[in-house]
Amino acid sequence: MLQLMQKHACLVLGNMRLETANLLESRGLVLRDPTAFHFLWVVDFPLFLHKEENPAELESAHHPFTAPHPSDTSLLYSEPAKVRSQHYDLVLNGSEIGGGSIRIHNAEQQRFVLETVLKEDPELLSHLLEALKCGAPPHGGIALGLDRLICLVAGAPSIRDVIAFPKSFKGRDLMSNAPDYITPEELEPYHIQVAWPAAEAEGRKHQLM
Repeated sequence: MLQLMQKHACLVLGNMRLETANLLESRGLVLRDPTAFHFLWVVDFPLFLHKEENPAELESAHHPFTAPHPSDTSLLYSEPAKVRSQHYDLVLNGSEIGGGSIRIHNAEQQRFVLETVLKEDPELLSHLLEALKCGAPPHGGIALGLDRLICLVAGAPSIRDVIAFPKSFKGRDLMSNAPDYITPEELEPYHIQVAWPAAEAEGRKHQLM
């Protein structure tokens, strides 16, 4: 419960900070330079969080393959709730533009996380554990949100203004009219058979006519 309260409190305080800045700037007090770019790395995330529905159990804060912080490796086997992760986010002017992590590359450590900490069946990922046993090197990555980055660089008021193929609220791509009905003749060369619900298939056919 305390963890949930802290999470919501941080969100509320963050929004209050932004709204306060917007209000003061609307009154003529300049607080932020819209032409400046301020980057920030956010690190030291917890590796595990207590489950909201069952605080006695832990779940991965990022994903179950995130490596623990080197300084906290010993805590993984004694007090896993206190372990920091090698997960990182990249923030530009207050907006997250990327995130990633260093992955676990030790098979036994990965098995311990899955089986002992998360109470998951490690055999479901036996192929991964077997690959790690073969000597996987330390590895990681980051995924950048190019749409958000371009939005900030261009000074666009909304990310929808810079997305190449924006979707409607119903998930349709208005530029390519996707998703769309594909005829059995078009699917035949690829040996794909789609079982459309009868009513939906009939409606899609009428759209094409």
